[in-house]
Amino acid sequence: MYRTVIVPRVSETDGVGHINNTTVPIWLEAGRNDFFKLFTPDSSFKNWKILIIKMNIDYVDQIYFGKDVEVRTWIKRIGNSSVELYEEIHQENRLCAKGTAIYVNYNFQSKKSEPITEEIRQQLNKHLYEVQEIHEY
Repeated sequence: MYRTVIVPRVSETDGVGHINNTTVPIWLEAGRNDFFKLFTPDSSFKNWKILIIKMNIDYVDQIYFGKDVEVRTWIKRIGNSSVELYEEIHQENRLCAKGTAIYVNYNFQSKKSEPITEEIRQQLNKHLYEVQEIHEY
């Protein structure tokens, strides 16, 4: 599992006093940085190799300013050219959001998907989730 700590900002807090729901997808994406580096080690958009095709989020509990959150990212499924992620956001040991995202290994020059290399597969396999780790609410 990949772990990323996020420090909520005042600007992400809405008028009701909790972190706005539009912030959650941005935080989930921040939790994917190490995943992105597997496909594009230099983080250059000129060499970018991955494309999001689907994302789903379930909002489970409120998130508040003033308390750090942790984004947890697992690899749920590895296809020929695609990867499905399972992600959670936790604050103070509470599951606050969970979701999935599907990415495709993509060649932007040829405009075609490409098979995931064996080297990348080996790295992805290190982050496969265990069923008991996932919170199903």
